[in-house]
Amino acid sequence: MSDCANCVVRNRAICASLNPAELTALGKMGRRQKVRQGQTLLWEGDGAPVVANVLEGVLKLVVSTADGREQIVGVVFPSDFIGRPFGKESPYSVTAMTDAEVCIFNRNSFDDFAGNHPDLQQKLLRRTLDELDRARHWMMLLGRKTASEKVASFLLEMSERLSEQGCGEGGTRAEFELPFGRQQIADILGLTIETTSRQLTKMRADGLLDLPSRREIVIKDRAAMEDMAG
Repeated sequence: MSDCANCVVRNRAICASLNPAELTALGKMGRRQKVRQGQTLLWEGDGAPVVANVLEGVLKLVVSTADGREQIVGVVFPSDFIGRPFGKESPYSVTAMTDAEVCIFNRNSFDDFAGNHPDLQQKLLRRTLDELDRARHWMMLLGRKTASEKVASFLLEMSERLSEQGCGEGGTRAEFELPFGRQQIADILGLTIETTSRQLTKMRADGLLDLPSRREIVIKDRAAMEDMAG
């Protein structure tokens, strides 16, 4: 992973704060790794030997109960950072929802590098605070919102997160293609696939969105969807 200058997420990843020489040094420590859909990169409770920047694809963060029930507690996209710097165990499993690619680093080496680069540590702190805010939002979504509020909130977030991919400035998108199907949406939101499909159909009937295909979304009335999301 020596050519960081051509990285597709270089302007948004945590390493964006580094100067060219520092970026080259970090790049020599990393390597690209393909992750197949369904493959687990890190296991909950196990040692966390690696950290990684997501380059392509979507991965989920999952925690499990003692009897094997699972809950998705987060979804990560290109430019997001996964793993636990300065920690020995992973608090969740990281599994690919789609085929993905990551820039992966040995955690100990990354920790040593970050310890000598305050700008990178500050970027990690900001990312951590952003993830904390997102986790609080996720708690509200899963614990208090109705099915219609959950689906509307999810689609609005997707319109923002999917617009952030690559090196652009982000924003929102009225038209986008989801990287996963309705069963995975239902799993993320803690709903059944029947309920998820029913909510999408109702939103289309009410003129909030259009569904050109199973994965394509066109938001036609963002204000109404924001009201529905609460």
